Amino acid sequence: MPVQKSHYEISLTEYSDRLSTVALLKQHRPYLEMIPSLRRPDESLITIPLPIIRIRKTEINLPQTICLPCDLAILMCDPEWKIKTGVEILVFIHRPDEDFSDLLKRWRQSQVWLDKDYEWLMPLRHNHILTEGTNAIYPLFVVFSETSERIKRGLVGADLPFVVQTGFLLDEEKSEVERQLGNKE
Repeated sequence: MPVQKSHYEISLTEYSDRLSTVALLKQHRPYLEMIPSLRRPDESLITIPLPIIRIRKTEINLPQTICLPCDLAILMCDPEWKIKTGVEILVFIHRPDEDFSDLLKRWRQSQVWLDKDYEWLMPLRHNHILTEGTNAIYPLFVVFSETSERIKRGLVGADLPFVVQTGFLLDEEKSEVERQLGNKE
């Protein structure tokens, strides 16, 4: 059975929430360890679904606004200083009818755009945070149990991290994260 549009939409909706984002990053531990404070995810993570950047300098010297081809940007913030750190994670959720080359092109196009002098267009709640470019951009791919094995092999071959969303137990995962965060406080 191929990936359904509902798989994509449910994942995008869920991962737009910070606690679900922490649950996602728990599946790829190196990225989980990049979160400045697990006890304060509201102040340590900014999630931007279907993110937009402003490129400051272009060939015609006018700023250009671009919607990145990723599905979610996760920006890390120092909870004390209220500034963005140098870590940005771009999440690419496997879309219906998308093959490996299409998925990889979205990551490559994002790399090209983010190689310029840019700033993030932030959600209203986080407008006060400085959003200059970054030191490091990390990709994370979300595939499904229905995703073709060819795509998974391609991601392994390209040495790109991915997690397999096997079911929609995100509420249970979120509850587990909330419980763990509650124990650490």
